[in-house]
Amino acid sequence: MNIPGRRGFFKLAASGLALFGASRASAETSPSRQYIKTPPAQKNSYSMAVVTQGGKTIWLAGDGAPFDPTGKSLAGDFDAQARQTFANLGHTLEKAGGKLSDMVWMIASISDPQYERRFLDIRKEIFGDDFPASALRVVPVLLPAGMLVSVQGVAVVG
Repeated sequence: MNIPGRRGFFKLAASGLALFGASRASAETSPSRQYIKTPPAQKNSYSMAVVTQGGKTIWLAGDGAPFDPTGKSLAGDFDAQARQTFANLGHTLEKAGGKLSDMVWMIASISDPQYERRFLDIRKEIFGDDFPASALRVVPVLLPAGMLVSVQGVAVVG
């Protein structure tokens, strides 16, 4: 993976802002948000950048779901934990006046690289075509014990 240096980052940011100014009225889902997409990023359910203007920013603490809402253990069930994690984030966002589609940035942690494709597929189911800018990392030991996935992020409402 080629990661741009400082100059590359500023060029990307400047081009993103220029694109935002030129096509603001045609943003795909909201006049306050533009998704910078590439084919590889779309395939892996993330955006290269999400440009926002205005709105309320909500910072989300890391959340995972080793248990379902009734207290039943989800140990060993990655798909159930991932879906419940996004449900938990959705509930938190609702309390703060937002929804999952307002997320513009996330860091997802998975306990084993074998779960990467499953996580990306589940994220694609949840977000459709407009994904938060994001990073996915492998963290062998997530707490509490038995947790297989954790997500933290930022949402912009409005």
